[in-house]
Amino acid sequence: MSKIGIAVCGNSGIDYAVHDKRIRVYRSVLMVEDKEYEDFVDINADDFYAMLIKNPELNVRTAQTSTGNILKMYEEMAATGCDEIIAIAISEKLSGTYQNAVLAAKMIENVKVHVFDSKTVSYPEAKMAFVAQKLADQNVPAEKILEELGKIRDHQHIFVCVDTLKYLVKNGRLSNAAGFFGSLLKLKPLLEVSKDGKVQTIEKIRTTPKAREAMLGRFLTEIAGKSVEAFIIYTNNFDVVADLKDELEEKHGLKDVKLVPLTPVVGCHAGPGTMGLGYIVNQ
Repeated sequence: MSKIGIAVCGNSGIDYAVHDKRIRVYRSVLMVEDKEYEDFVDINADDFYAMLIKNPELNVRTAQTSTGNILKMYEEMAATGCDEIIAIAISEKLSGTYQNAVLAAKMIENVKVHVFDSKTVSYPEAKMAFVAQKLADQNVPAEKILEELGKIRDHQHIFVCVDTLKYLVKNGRLSNAAGFFGSLLKLKPLLEVSKDGKVQTIEKIRTTPKAREAMLGRFLTEIAGKSVEAFIIYTNNFDVVADLKDELEEKHGLKDVKLVPLTPVVGCHAGPGTMGLGYIVNQ
């Protein structure tokens, strides 16, 4: 019987969650001015957002995990006895990480590697890794595990409010930015991670409070009548999202709403003040 190893990219935020560390993590690189940081290993989310707030003009950029580093991870997993590997990646539309994982998979012999495009980021990606590891422990075949990951991918949604669009536009991560220039930095639009894995605008809004109100309204409309696992993604606004968690649990009856930090590499493209609200439909 095959031994299946599970890996997920650090953009999932799994480093900030409690897990048994058998799930391997391949991390992107954050460049601050001329200094290189490995996400989570060399810099954490709180320190990164504090750095950006202190110096908003700081030159920050990212680089996806190299093909060589991913190949090394595959080889290490194979050395532990893995016959198959499921590598879960951030949406192909948001990063070159997926393609690098695919290239590395073609370079390793005697191990079958399945690279799965999550078409999302943050907690849903981490959830996929947790489910994959649980099923692998139950000796479920890789094909069946991938089917289950597909169900999560097809039954999740993330809404996003950003304090400024400058980071998303600067880094080319906003897919429908055309027409925004001029009043661009004055807008606080409501965004989403679309079904095909892009970050796109769904409503043009002028103030942060109204954007958050619209986000909550759309979220509640979508989950009506469904059993869901809800989560809130935060940057440097923990107190605000903690209040939202209380509101969702006490006023709207949701249970165990998760608070999830946005990793520095993803936060580099969203900026401080970003907040996400999302759900995964319970299967």
